[in-house]
Amino acid sequence: MFGVLCRRWGVPLIDGGTVRLPRLIGTSRAMDMILTGRAVGTAEAAAIGLANRLVSAGQALAAARELAARLASFQQVCLRGDRASVLDVGGLDEPAALESEFAHGRDALASEAGSGAARFAAGAGRHGTFDAWLSSGPYVDDAGCGSGRRPGS
Repeated sequence: MFGVLCRRWGVPLIDGGTVRLPRLIGTSRAMDMILTGRAVGTAEAAAIGLANRLVSAGQALAAARELAARLASFQQVCLRGDRASVLDVGGLDEPAALESEFAHGRDALASEAGSGAARFAAGAGRHGTFDAWLSSGPYVDDAGCGSGRRPGS
């Protein structure tokens, strides 16, 4: 359950909620949540981009640890550069944003991209497969139910 529940008590959002929430889910949806104090359930939170993943009750810590391990297994210069780019380009026009993206990717191009391209050239990841990702991790179906298995596995 998510919500701007302080509305009910007359406590203003002074913790960045009026800044971050519209950037995350859009002005209209944020305004609805902020002004009404309406609680948003998990399915709606996922649908509007407030939650990226849903897992079964009691499984949040295990899912978070698994996600952390998966992220830690990736090439870190590339991952961190892409993360920094996403965070830095907000508000930039497209040419400036593309320039920033390339600047953030330079270190990964120099240090990690060659080995990844070689693995791809050798056949890894062909036809949209990503074996390490697909064979592990919690899977959440369209109903928001974490089965722990991906379709066909």
